[in-house]
Amino acid sequence: MKAASIKELKEELKYKTSEELLELCLKLSRFKKENKELLTYHLFESQNEDRYIETIKVEVDEMFNEINTKSFFYIRKSVRKILTSIKKQIRYSKKKSTEVELLLYFCLKLKNFKPSIKRSPRLENVFQTQMRLAKKAISNLHEDLQYDYTMLIEEIEN
Repeated sequence: MKAASIKELKEELKYKTSEELLELCLKLSRFKKENKELLTYHLFESQNEDRYIETIKVEVDEMFNEINTKSFFYIRKSVRKILTSIKKQIRYSKKKSTEVELLLYFCLKLKNFKPSIKRSPRLENVFQTQMRLAKKAISNLHEDLQYDYTMLIEEIEN
């Protein structure tokens, strides 16, 4: 089966009653975990973005604490898992300030991680890539926020 385009879906949804739309949303939320997470964000979290960011930071802290530090292989694998989770949360929000905040927090946690990422070129590359992405996202923000985040970047890099 070929999936319909967004335009086609939008047109068809216009003809549905609120009961039918509710039923469709519930079916989607049962079908895939990401759909449920996205619906949860829009229903409960989107009104208070700061609380949403803090919740994600707590989750990131927990994931960093659970990393197996026996070898850099396990560390890289865990860091990738954390980064995937963060990127998914950023996609739900679609706000540049949230993206910058979470990427910089990830970079800070990665830089302060023991054993040092300096001993692993791959982890160092992950760090550098995320810093570049954060800097790129900062350029789209308001000047005051740009200044604040630039100061935070300098703090992380030193």
